[in-house]
Amino acid sequence: MTKYFKFASLAIAASLTVATPALADSMLFNAADIGKAITLDYNGYSGAGGASIDGLTGSTTFTLTGVSGNDYTFDYSVANTTSAPVTDSRISSFAFNTDPTISGAASTGAYSYTQLNSNYPNGIGTVDVCFKDASTGACAGGGSGGLTAGQSGTGSFTLSFASPVSALTLSDFYVRYQSITGVQGITSASGAGTITSSTSGGSTTSGGSTSTGGTPVPEPGMLGLFGAGIIGLALARRRRQVAQVRFAAA
Repeated sequence: MTKYFKFASLAIAASLTVATPALADSMLFNAADIGKAITLDYNGYSGAGGASIDGLTGSTTFTLTGVSGNDYTFDYSVANTTSAPVTDSRISSFAFNTDPTISGAASTGAYSYTQLNSNYPNGIGTVDVCFKDASTGACAGGGSGGLTAGQSGTGSFTLSFASPVSALTLSDFYVRYQSITGVQGITSASGAGTITSSTSGGSTTSGGSTSTGGTPVPEPGMLGLFGAGIIGLALARRRRQVAQVRFAAA
Protein backbone atom coordinates (compact mmCIF):
# COMPACT_ATOMS: atom_id res chain seq x y z
CA MET A 1 0.00 0.00 0.00
CA THR A 2 2.88 2.30 0.84
CA LYS A 3 4.23 1.91 -2.69
CA TYR A 4 1.00 3.22 -4.23
CA PHE A 5 0.72 6.16 -1.85
CA LYS A 6 4.31 7.04 -2.74
CA PHE A 7 3.43 6.85 -6.44
CA ALA A 8 0.37 9.03 -5.88
CA SER A 9 2.44 11.57 -3.96
CA LEU A 10 4.99 11.74 -6.76
CA ALA A 11 2.19 12.28 -9.30
CA ILE A 12 0.77 15.17 -7.26
CA ALA A 13 4.22 16.72 -6.84
CA ALA A 14 4.93 16.40 -10.56
CA SER A 15 1.63 18.04 -11.51
CA LEU A 16 2.25 20.92 -9.13
CA THR A 17 5.84 21.35 -10.27
CA VAL A 18 5.13 21.64 -13.98
CA ALA A 19 1.88 23.54 -13.48
CA THR A 20 3.66 26.80 -12.73
CA PRO A 21 2.37 29.30 -15.31
CA ALA A 22 4.97 30.99 -17.52
CA LEU A 23 4.74 34.06 -19.70
CA ALA A 24 6.42 34.27 -23.07
CA ASP A 25 9.57 36.37 -23.50
CA SER A 26 10.04 36.30 -27.29
CA MET A 27 8.11 37.56 -30.29
CA LEU A 28 8.28 36.96 -34.04
CA PHE A 29 7.92 39.77 -36.60
CA ASN A 30 7.84 39.80 -40.39
CA ALA A 31 6.92 42.19 -43.19
CA ALA A 32 3.22 41.36 -42.78
CA ASP A 33 3.26 42.57 -39.16
CA ILE A 34 3.45 46.34 -39.71
CA GLY A 35 1.62 47.91 -36.77
CA LYS A 36 2.14 44.90 -34.52
CA ALA A 37 3.03 45.95 -30.96
CA ILE A 38 4.19 44.11 -27.86
CA THR A 39 4.09 45.41 -24.29
CA LEU A 40 6.38 44.08 -21.57
CA ASP A 41 6.52 44.52 -17.80
CA TYR A 42 9.87 44.38 -16.00
CA ASN A 43 10.85 43.44 -12.48
CA GLY A 44 14.02 44.63 -10.78
CA TYR A 45 16.82 42.69 -9.05
CA SER A 46 20.41 43.20 -7.94
CA GLY A 47 23.20 40.65 -7.82
CA ALA A 48 23.45 37.66 -10.15
CA GLY A 49 19.91 36.29 -10.19
CA GLY A 50 19.00 37.99 -6.93
CA ALA A 51 15.50 38.25 -5.52
CA SER A 52 13.11 40.80 -7.00
CA ILE A 53 13.10 44.23 -5.39
CA ASP A 54 9.59 45.26 -4.38
CA GLY A 55 8.47 48.42 -6.16
CA LEU A 56 11.28 48.47 -8.75
CA THR A 57 9.41 48.09 -12.05
CA GLY A 58 9.19 49.38 -15.59
CA SER A 59 7.41 48.75 -18.88
CA THR A 60 8.10 49.03 -22.61
CA THR A 61 6.10 48.85 -25.82
CA PHE A 62 7.68 48.07 -29.20
CA THR A 63 5.71 48.65 -32.42
CA LEU A 64 6.92 47.50 -35.84
CA THR A 65 6.60 50.44 -38.24
CA GLY A 66 8.57 49.35 -41.28
CA VAL A 67 10.56 46.61 -43.04
CA SER A 68 12.81 47.76 -45.85
CA GLY A 69 15.79 46.00 -47.40
CA ASN A 70 17.94 44.75 -44.52
CA ASP A 71 16.24 46.92 -41.88
CA TYR A 72 13.42 46.53 -39.34
CA THR A 73 12.19 49.79 -37.76
CA PHE A 74 10.22 50.08 -34.51
CA ASP A 75 8.68 52.83 -32.42
CA TYR A 76 9.25 52.40 -28.69
CA SER A 77 7.90 53.76 -25.45
CA VAL A 78 9.44 53.26 -22.02
CA ALA A 79 7.83 53.99 -18.64
CA ASN A 80 9.45 53.95 -15.23
CA THR A 81 6.67 52.58 -13.00
CA THR A 82 8.77 52.41 -9.83
CA SER A 83 6.70 52.77 -6.64
CA ALA A 84 6.99 52.43 -2.85
CA PRO A 85 8.97 51.22 -1.01
CA VAL A 86 11.44 52.40 -3.69
CA THR A 87 11.46 56.20 -3.59
CA ASP A 88 13.18 56.76 -6.95
CA SER A 89 15.11 55.08 -9.75
CA ARG A 90 16.32 55.88 -13.24
CA ILE A 91 15.94 53.58 -16.23
CA SER A 92 19.15 54.25 -18.16
CA SER A 93 18.84 51.62 -20.91
CA PHE A 94 16.85 48.75 -22.34
CA ALA A 95 18.16 45.73 -24.23
CA PHE A 96 17.23 42.50 -26.00
CA ASN A 97 18.57 39.74 -28.24
CA THR A 98 17.70 39.16 -31.88
CA ASP A 99 17.51 36.17 -34.20
CA PRO A 100 19.20 36.52 -36.61
CA THR A 101 21.95 38.56 -35.00
CA ILE A 102 21.93 42.21 -36.02
CA SER A 103 24.87 43.91 -37.72
CA GLY A 104 23.95 47.48 -36.77
CA ALA A 105 21.45 49.65 -34.91
CA ALA A 106 20.39 53.30 -34.67
CA SER A 107 17.89 55.06 -32.43
CA THR A 108 16.22 58.39 -31.68
CA GLY A 109 14.33 59.89 -28.76
CA ALA A 110 14.80 59.21 -25.06
CA TYR A 111 17.39 56.49 -25.72
CA SER A 112 19.33 57.76 -28.72
CA TYR A 113 22.58 55.81 -28.21
CA THR A 114 23.10 52.17 -29.17
CA GLN A 115 25.62 49.49 -28.25
CA LEU A 116 26.07 46.05 -29.83
CA ASN A 117 27.36 42.89 -28.14
CA SER A 118 27.91 44.43 -24.73
CA ASN A 119 27.72 43.05 -21.21
CA TYR A 120 24.58 43.67 -19.17
CA PRO A 121 25.11 43.64 -15.38
CA ASN A 122 23.67 41.43 -12.62
CA GLY A 123 24.64 38.14 -14.22
CA ILE A 124 22.76 38.71 -17.49
CA GLY A 125 25.84 38.61 -19.70
CA THR A 126 26.21 39.71 -23.31
CA VAL A 127 23.17 41.15 -25.09
CA ASP A 128 22.89 41.69 -28.84
CA VAL A 129 21.87 45.35 -28.54
CA CYS A 130 21.05 47.95 -25.93
CA PHE A 131 19.63 51.46 -26.23
CA LYS A 132 21.04 54.01 -23.78
CA ASP A 133 20.59 57.49 -22.41
CA ALA A 134 24.27 58.45 -22.97
CA SER A 135 27.34 57.63 -25.07
CA THR A 136 29.12 55.58 -22.41
CA GLY A 137 30.62 52.74 -24.46
CA ALA A 138 28.78 50.11 -22.38
CA CYS A 139 25.26 48.96 -21.55
CA ALA A 140 25.88 49.13 -17.78
CA GLY A 141 25.23 52.87 -17.65
CA GLY A 142 27.39 55.74 -16.56
CA GLY A 143 25.37 58.65 -17.89
CA SER A 144 22.99 60.82 -15.91
CA GLY A 145 19.95 60.74 -18.19
CA GLY A 146 17.11 58.28 -18.61
CA LEU A 147 13.68 58.18 -17.02
CA THR A 148 13.05 58.63 -13.31
CA ALA A 149 10.07 57.25 -11.37
CA GLY A 150 6.79 58.27 -13.00
CA GLN A 151 8.39 59.43 -16.24
CA SER A 152 7.95 57.98 -19.73
CA GLY A 153 9.77 58.50 -23.00
CA THR A 154 9.43 57.59 -26.66
CA GLY A 155 11.50 57.25 -29.81
CA SER A 156 12.31 54.85 -32.61
CA PHE A 157 15.05 52.38 -33.43
CA THR A 158 16.22 50.55 -36.54
CA LEU A 159 17.80 47.10 -36.52
CA SER A 160 20.04 46.34 -39.52
CA PHE A 161 21.12 42.94 -40.79
CA ALA A 162 23.80 41.70 -43.18
CA SER A 163 21.13 40.55 -45.65
CA PRO A 164 17.34 40.73 -46.00
CA VAL A 165 15.50 38.95 -43.16
CA SER A 166 12.18 37.19 -43.78
CA ALA A 167 11.38 36.91 -40.06
CA LEU A 168 12.85 38.50 -36.93
CA THR A 169 12.59 37.24 -33.36
CA LEU A 170 13.15 39.58 -30.42
CA SER A 171 13.82 37.91 -27.07
CA ASP A 172 15.45 38.21 -23.63
CA PHE A 173 14.28 41.71 -22.77
CA TYR A 174 16.02 43.73 -20.02
CA VAL A 175 16.16 47.21 -18.50
CA ARG A 176 18.87 48.85 -16.41
CA TYR A 177 18.02 50.79 -13.22
CA GLN A 178 20.38 53.34 -11.67
CA SER A 179 20.19 56.05 -8.99
CA ILE A 180 17.92 53.82 -6.87
CA THR A 181 16.86 55.31 -3.54
CA GLY A 182 14.78 53.89 -0.72
CA VAL A 183 16.38 50.42 -0.79
CA GLN A 184 19.19 49.94 1.70
CA GLY A 185 22.50 49.00 0.11
CA ILE A 186 21.22 49.04 -3.49
CA THR A 187 21.77 51.89 -5.95
CA SER A 188 21.65 50.00 -9.26
CA ALA A 189 19.91 46.89 -10.61
CA SER A 190 18.57 45.21 -13.74
CA GLY A 191 15.15 43.91 -14.66
CA ALA A 192 13.87 41.10 -16.90
CA GLY A 193 10.77 41.61 -19.04
CA THR A 194 7.81 39.38 -19.80
CA ILE A 195 5.36 40.04 -22.61
CA THR A 196 1.99 41.02 -21.16
CA SER A 197 0.12 41.85 -24.37
CA SER A 198 0.39 41.95 -28.15
CA THR A 199 -1.62 44.08 -30.56
CA SER A 200 -1.92 43.16 -34.23
CA GLY A 201 -4.55 44.04 -36.81
CA GLY A 202 -6.63 45.93 -34.26
CA SER A 203 -6.91 43.00 -31.82
CA THR A 204 -5.12 42.55 -28.51
CA THR A 205 -3.91 39.32 -26.95
CA SER A 206 -2.81 39.13 -23.32
CA GLY A 207 -0.24 36.97 -21.59
CA GLY A 208 2.06 34.21 -22.78
CA SER A 209 -0.08 33.24 -25.79
CA THR A 210 1.37 36.25 -27.62
CA SER A 211 4.64 34.49 -28.38
CA THR A 212 5.43 32.63 -31.58
CA GLY A 213 9.02 32.01 -30.56
CA GLY A 214 8.52 29.57 -27.66
CA THR A 215 7.02 26.22 -26.82
CA PRO A 216 3.35 26.30 -25.71
CA VAL A 217 2.93 25.71 -21.97
CA PRO A 218 -0.01 23.50 -20.85
CA GLU A 219 -2.62 25.11 -18.63
CA PRO A 220 -2.13 24.34 -14.89
CA GLY A 221 -5.69 22.97 -14.62
CA MET A 222 -5.07 20.38 -17.32
CA LEU A 223 -1.86 19.28 -15.62
CA GLY A 224 -3.71 18.94 -12.33
CA LEU A 225 -6.32 16.72 -14.01
CA PHE A 226 -3.54 14.61 -15.52
CA GLY A 227 -2.02 14.10 -12.07
CA ALA A 228 -5.40 13.20 -10.61
CA GLY A 229 -5.91 10.65 -13.40
CA ILE A 230 -2.62 8.96 -12.59
CA ILE A 231 -3.60 8.75 -8.93
CA GLY A 232 -7.00 7.25 -9.84
CA LEU A 233 -5.37 4.58 -12.04
CA ALA A 234 -2.93 3.67 -9.28
CA LEU A 235 -5.68 3.28 -6.67
CA ALA A 236 -7.89 1.28 -9.07
CA ARG A 237 -5.01 -1.09 -9.76
CA ARG A 238 -4.43 -1.51 -6.05
CA ARG A 239 -8.10 -2.38 -5.46
CA ARG A 240 -8.04 -5.01 -8.22
CA GLN A 241 -4.97 -6.67 -6.74
CA VAL A 242 -6.51 -6.72 -3.25
CA ALA A 243 -9.70 -8.25 -4.68
CA GLN A 244 -7.70 -10.95 -6.49
CA VAL A 245 -5.80 -11.85 -3.34
CA ARG A 246 -9.04 -12.17 -1.35
CA PHE A 247 -10.62 -14.34 -4.06
CA ALA A 248 -7.59 -16.62 -4.14
CA ALA A 249 -7.64 -16.95 -0.35
CA ALA A 250 -11.31 -17.85 -0.38
